[in-house]
Amino acid sequence: MPIPEFVAALRSHVGTDLLWMPGVSAVVVDDDGRLLLGRRADSGLWSVISGILEPGEDPAVGLAREVLEETGVDVVVDALVAVTVTEPVRYPNGDLSQYLDLAFLCRPTSPAAAAAAHVADDESLAVAWFAPDALPLDVTPSTTERVGHALGWLADPSSGPFFVR
Repeated sequence: MPIPEFVAALRSHVGTDLLWMPGVSAVVVDDDGRLLLGRRADSGLWSVISGILEPGEDPAVGLAREVLEETGVDVVVDALVAVTVTEPVRYPNGDLSQYLDLAFLCRPTSPAAAAAAHVADDESLAVAWFAPDALPLDVTPSTTERVGHALGWLADPSSGPFFVR
């Protein structure tokens, strides 16, 4: 996975010290209620599609871009379902990052868009749709959390997005 230019520029100043980054995650649900997951190239685990926002990029716009770039699926971003903070992540090259994650509920723009799901870049080893009650056993813990927040929001949208109070 290439490091975005703006992150490389920041790293040239801070080295491997902790970077606080804006992240977005997509819980994509198709018309049949299935969830779109990607098997991450870095860990081999299944995960919701996620990414880092570019400087000045609106979160929903950046998330739709990430989903299309990684899976070939064009999505509509419907709702913010959670605002969370990840644990710090130490990458194999020594870089340390922590993410403010905005998780959104999304849907494909059409059945054809959903059918277009495929590995579209080097960040995923596979891309597939799963029933919520039949997720693979090897999912990231954050995926379980984000899917739970999205399904909770779907059950009761009036509750608003999840966040720690």
